[in-house]
Amino acid sequence: MKRILLSGCNGKMGRIIAGCVRERRDCTIVAGIDPCGRPLDGFPVFTAPSDCAVEADVIIDFSHPDALEPLLQYAAAAHLPAVIATTGLSQAQTEQIRKISTSVPLFFTANMSLGVNLLMELAKKAAAVLGGQFDIEIIEKHHNQKIDAPSGTALMLADAVSDVLEKRPKYVYDRHVMREKRTKDEIGIHAVRGGTIVGEHEILFAGRDEVLTLSHTAMSKEVFATGSINAALFLCGRPNGLYNMGDLVSGMAGQ
Repeated sequence: MKRILLSGCNGKMGRIIAGCVRERRDCTIVAGIDPCGRPLDGFPVFTAPSDCAVEADVIIDFSHPDALEPLLQYAAAAHLPAVIATTGLSQAQTEQIRKISTSVPLFFTANMSLGVNLLMELAKKAAAVLGGQFDIEIIEKHHNQKIDAPSGTALMLADAVSDVLEKRPKYVYDRHVMREKRTKDEIGIHAVRGGTIVGEHEILFAGRDEVLTLSHTAMSKEVFATGSINAALFLCGRPNGLYNMGDLVSGMAGQ
């Protein structure tokens, strides 16, 4: 049974992860990290990674960007694999993750849903076939409390599609300020915020007289919790390096 150290344990996602782990037999949460320090789910909680004196096999981080640096330092010092599931990270923080991954196994992706990452692989295949002939638009929808726009997942999907196109397209976010025809070398990315939408992502391939749509809808946040737990178990025992859902999907496909 793998021992998990949960960073951000008292937040919304932290509580969901704790609930999911309680229903599993292959892992357990031995301690948490959270600024408030209150034990809410039956395991000890520390206010900072450096205060943690409990042995673990892997870290799951669903906290806040401000908590990333001390957590990475702790993971590197303890040589403890870590799943970084916190969103809204800066480019500098992403580079820091890449740097630290040379000394400890790290798992990092913009979306922890297995379905979203399968969507990304399907989108890449579609773009490889249709690119240059079809216009590509990405629409993402989230709840009205989400701060960043477009979502990290929408950008992840756009980057994945761009990687297989012959010419890298530009991203257009604000079409209403433009008074010109759509060009072929662009991907439109649109954000919708409203209600309690957990997360919806749609990739539209619009061609002459036909449209292909690939989409994913998250019905609850448990899909992200389950993804982070599976990623943590996958990461245990791996060599140093940076891993993502593509690695996990490939591993599952090869079983």
